[in-house]
Amino acid sequence: MVELRTYIFLDSLQPQHASFLATVAKGFLPRAGQASLFVEISPGIAINRVTDVALKSTNVTPGMQIVERFNGMLEIHSDSQADVREAGRSILAELGLKEEDRIKPKIYSSQVIRAVSDYQTQLINRMRHGNMIVPGESMYVMEVGPAGYAAIAANEAEKAAEINILEVRATGSFGRVYLGGEEKDIEVAYKAAEQAIESITGQDVMK
Repeated sequence: MVELRTYIFLDSLQPQHASFLATVAKGFLPRAGQASLFVEISPGIAINRVTDVALKSTNVTPGMQIVERFNGMLEIHSDSQADVREAGRSILAELGLKEEDRIKPKIYSSQVIRAVSDYQTQLINRMRHGNMIVPGESMYVMEVGPAGYAAIAANEAEKAAEINILEVRATGSFGRVYLGGEEKDIEVAYKAAEQAIESITGQDVMK
């Protein structure tokens, strides 16, 4: 039995988020404006079958396929929203599941740190794969489960405000989003990120 942990469609990858994915992905890299689908399932090994179905069903490109012992994650993208949605329908049909069978995400932590100090920015910049944060800016950190939903939180935050994406971790036990920028922009961005997560329906099983 396959558990559908994450199933989320992104209508338009934002420039920073697309560039971030292109930095960390080991597959074929997305471009800004493309549609994207993140699928996370358990057990992880079954993601190979999911990828096969998606690529044979329509014209989409895989950006990431990550296989872990418990969870597997696939990201696909295309210039055509219709193609990405069709690939998603094919995946669900193959698994015998519906979109509403996905797990409803839960926010475990949502924090704004204002006027970040010099030394803390050094720590953050050493671990990030995206843009840098500079002293005096504010930082927002979200922890969400299942992990794949971190992708839509980051994408919607970038849509809403002029922020910098520092890091997005959309695999593993929990997803994490790190954003930096001026305090006024972070205030707008974090609310958009939270709203994106809270608007997703699904099976309420996260504790």
